[in-house]
Amino acid sequence: MKKLLPMILLLIGTGGGVGAGLALRPAKAPMADGHEAPAKHNHAREAAGDDAHRHDPQSIRNGTAFIRMNKQFVVPIVTRERVAALVVMSLSIELTKSQSEAVYQREPKLRDQFLQVLFDHANMGGFEGEFTNTRKLDTLRSALLEVAQHVVGPEVIGVLITDIARQDI
Repeated sequence: MKKLLPMILLLIGTGGGVGAGLALRPAKAPMADGHEAPAKHNHAREAAGDDAHRHDPQSIRNGTAFIRMNKQFVVPIVTRERVAALVVMSLSIELTKSQSEAVYQREPKLRDQFLQVLFDHANMGGFEGEFTNTRKLDTLRSALLEVAQHVVGPEVIGVLITDIARQDI
């Protein structure tokens, strides 16, 4: 019975996930000739559950778009070979509106490179003491911008730190 219960829960969870995916997929609009047009890619609904609000449709202002990264970044702060704290951050990308799709296409690579920058920043003590100091955050933003321009292209104008919190363990 102990081995059967986890399998039953796994099947129920998988079935619920498939059912939710089918229920939440975008509807296809009929075309004039009776065929169905392919649904437009809706990035706001692409993320499941609580993360759906993080992947807002791009907000466009003065020829630039602001794209929120899908999930928060969690950076461990390691001291004496143990995790002493966690820093949780939310980032957004500012870029020219004509290139906003490039962020979505390269998001996995961008997240990987951002995490590497954040880990390096943590290892250099960037999240110690007054980690919200303007100089420290400007250094971090500059490094994140350099990586974003390398991955996405020169159309990236800036990287915004929209939320940051540190939790000591």
